[in-house]
Amino acid sequence: MNPLVLIVEDENALVEVLKYNLEKEGFRTEIAIDGEEALLALDERSPDLVILDWMLPHVSGLEICRQMRRRKETRGIPIVMLTARGEEDDRVRGLESGADDYVTKPFSPTELVARVRAVLRRSSPTLVEEVLRYGGVEMDLTIHRVTRDGRQIRLGPTEFRLLRVLMERPRRVYSREQLLDMAWGTDKEVEPRTVDVHIRRLRKALNGPDDPELIRTVRSVGYAIDATDA
Repeated sequence: MNPLVLIVEDENALVEVLKYNLEKEGFRTEIAIDGEEALLALDERSPDLVILDWMLPHVSGLEICRQMRRRKETRGIPIVMLTARGEEDDRVRGLESGADDYVTKPFSPTELVARVRAVLRRSSPTLVEEVLRYGGVEMDLTIHRVTRDGRQIRLGPTEFRLLRVLMERPRRVYSREQLLDMAWGTDKEVEPRTVDVHIRRLRKALNGPDDPELIRTVRSVGYAIDATDA
């Protein structure tokens, strides 16, 4: 699944520019127009990166940055701070509050996308790679080819999307609802238990007669790809 970027910005014109340029480059986007909405969005799902405006209604970008770094669930999410404040002291404050990068308005959308990719490459390299590798499994996202220890694995489109989600964050446990959201999108007709059916198909495709199990079931929680006990 392509990386999800949460854009926290209250200027509608700039939001549209950011959304267009990020989605053109393959990113998924979600929008929050003020600080309170951003905090609610972070409670509901975990983006791969946040583009955060400094000057926001209700809760400033600087305060959101501090709160994200204090919370266990969000402290690892990279942040690109976006602001009209270009003084060195302001840049230092932004970085000291926990931002990973700092872009001053006005800016080139192409440069911003490049900065986003660079931050993601440092924090989560697999999210911007075209080949994912873990536990002997290799996924080539360009040609949709999956192998395990050199053996070709044939997957349906849904199983491919599920495996991609799991491979992008090895050992991370995803709930059925999270997997539905990330692999099926906004299709509300799909039941959470449908995930179990496709996980069984994925396991059957991945596992040869002598292969250890790679997909771990966490009772009452969900699934992870985890080669720790393999």
